[in-house]
Amino acid sequence: MWIIGLSTGAITLIIVVVVLVLVVGFLVKNYNTLVVLRNKVRNSFSQIDVQLKRRFDMIPNLVETVKGYAKHEESIFGEFARARGLYAQASKSGNVQEMANADHGFTAALSRLMVVSEQYPELKANINFIELMEQLKDTENKIAFSRQFYNDTVMKYNNTIELFPSNIVAGMFNFKASEFFEVVKPNEREAVKVQF
Repeated sequence: MWIIGLSTGAITLIIVVVVLVLVVGFLVKNYNTLVVLRNKVRNSFSQIDVQLKRRFDMIPNLVETVKGYAKHEESIFGEFARARGLYAQASKSGNVQEMANADHGFTAALSRLMVVSEQYPELKANINFIELMEQLKDTENKIAFSRQFYNDTVMKYNNTIELFPSNIVAGMFNFKASEFFEVVKPNEREAVKVQF
């Protein structure tokens, strides 16, 4: 009832203020949602990085165990060293695609190592080798889960950036779509075979 006694200018001012509050509220809500999602993408990417680092840190122990049995297989050890170097560079740059490529180099070297281990039955019976392979298998499962979680998070973030009306806020504040952690080569889609 108090509105009846107000002038047209006062009513217009109230309407303008209400609209501005709604617009600002819309912007703040969408901006905050985008920031939360972007941070979730960054966090889930760092989880992949943690698991890949764990796997690469296990390699020197695995290599030392195998070296005693397969002294003439030096090329495999060199491949692991190159893969670790590529991973370190990719990790510093934060480039998802470079990390996927570094992961491919490691997976290829690991596959070759599994073939070599098949040639040495006494190696497959070595308790250190068995324990390291079990840890590696566990780490591979964690990496797969981390990749899946990362890609799910990226999809949610990218959808939010592209869907109306949050795409307006994303454009205003320059939010960019994130890359998926994708397999580059079709043979990489196959799981690494860890055999004893």
